[in-house]
Amino acid sequence: MSIELESRTTITPALLAACQERLDQLPRQRTLGSAVQKNGIAAVALNQQRLREMQHTFSHTVKGGPITNQQQSGRCWMFAGLNTLRIPVMQALGLETFELSQAYQMFWDKFEKANYFLESILETLPEPREGRLVAWLLEAPLNDGGQWDMFVNLVEKYGVVPKWVMPESFHSSKSRGMNALLTAKLREDAAHLRALHANGDGSLAALRAEKERMLADFYVALVTFLGEPPERFEFEYRDKDDAFHRDENLTPLEFYHRYVGMDLREYVSLINAPTADKPYGRTFTVKFLGNVKGGRDVLYLNVEADELRTAAMAQLLDGEAVWFGCDVGKMSDRDGGILSADLYDYASVVGTPIDMSKAERLDYGESLMTHAMVFTGVNVVDSRPNRWRVENSWGEEPGRKGYFVMDDAWFESYMYQVVVQRKYLPQALQAALSQPPIELEPWDPMGSLAD
Repeated sequence: MSIELESRTTITPALLAACQERLDQLPRQRTLGSAVQKNGIAAVALNQQRLREMQHTFSHTVKGGPITNQQQSGRCWMFAGLNTLRIPVMQALGLETFELSQAYQMFWDKFEKANYFLESILETLPEPREGRLVAWLLEAPLNDGGQWDMFVNLVEKYGVVPKWVMPESFHSSKSRGMNALLTAKLREDAAHLRALHANGDGSLAALRAEKERMLADFYVALVTFLGEPPERFEFEYRDKDDAFHRDENLTPLEFYHRYVGMDLREYVSLINAPTADKPYGRTFTVKFLGNVKGGRDVLYLNVEADELRTAAMAQLLDGEAVWFGCDVGKMSDRDGGILSADLYDYASVVGTPIDMSKAERLDYGESLMTHAMVFTGVNVVDSRPNRWRVENSWGEEPGRKGYFVMDDAWFESYMYQVVVQRKYLPQALQAALSQPPIELEPWDPMGSLAD
C-alpha cells in the first residue's frame, strides 16, 4: 500500500486536524454541545412552536372506546385491529365502553405462529442452516408483532370474545419472558426436525407427525402462560339506558358474526413504498411472512402517498376508523403525543444536515413500519387534511389521555400502510388488486412487523 493511499484509509493526524478546524468554524457548537450533554439531544432540538401549533381538535371524529394499553408487549397491530372491531359493537348495542380480549387473540397467534414456523422449517430442509433464509427464520420465530392480514386470519378462524371472557395475564402484558422460553423451544424443535432429515430418519409425513407432537406440547405451555381459550361463553351486558341483555352459549366465531359483522374480506392494505424496486399500482407479498397456514397471504397494493391519504380520509369522513402502520419513533414526542415532520431540528444542533428521502430511508435501513395505531379523526381544510387524530394503545399517560395528533407532513414522510375498504379506491386501483403479487424477500423492509 502506498503512503498516499494509506493516508486516505486510516485516521491520520492531518485528518484529525481537519476535523478540529471544522469544529472551530462553528463557534456555537461547543455551547450547543454543553446543552445536549446536560439535557439530551431531543430537549435541545425540540421545536416548541410546533408543539403549540399541534392542536388536538379535528373537524371530523369517530367515537371509539376507552384507550387501551398493550403494556410491555408488542401487540399494537392486534390492539389496533380489535379497537376498530369494537366500534360497530358499541354502536349497535348502545355501549359507552367495551373492549375485546387481546389475550384470546394472542393465544391463537402464538399457536398459529408456532405451526407456521415449524412448517417453514420443513419447507426449507434442503437449505443450509448457515444460509440467510434459515438464519432469518431462526432469528425471531415467535415475536409479538404482526400485520393486518395476520389479524384477519385470526379473526376469521377463531373469532373474538369480550375482554372479560379471557382477561389479560401476567405474560400477555409482559411477554418477554414467555417469548424467550417458547422461542428456545421452537429452535430446539427446528434443530430436531433438521437432524432427523439429515440423518434420513423420517419421511416428510413422519416429520409432520413429529411436528404435531411438538405442537401439543406447545399448546400446553401456552395455556400455562395465557390461560385456556374459551370454546363457548355467555355474553351479558347493560346498554347506555341500563337495560340488561344476555346471549347464551356463544362460540367466539358466533359472537364475531353476530355482533361485529364486518366483512374483513372487503378491506385492503395500501402501502406507500417509493423505492425503485416497487412500482406503484402493483401488488406485493412477502415470502415466509404470516401466521396461519391455509389463511390468506399478506397482500399490499403500493400507491402514491396522496392516494393513501385520500382513501384514509374518505373512510374517516364516512364515520369509520382506519387501521394504519407507521414508523412511530421518528420525529415524535411521546409525552405530548405529537407526530410532526419538523418537530426536532437535529441538523442545527449537531452541525450537519440529515436529509434522506423516504425511499432512501427504506433502502438504507433508516426507517420502516414499526407500530400500528388507529385513525379516529381528521382535520380537513379546503378539502385536504392537515392533522390526523390517532388512537394509540399505550395507555392514557402519553399524549392527550392516550390520543396522539399527527400533522400531514409526518403522514407523507413516515406513513407506510393504511387499511381501507376497497370501495374507497378508484376503479384502476381496485382492478390492480387482482394482479398476481410480486414476491418480496423475507428481509425486505415491507416485511416488517408492527409491535
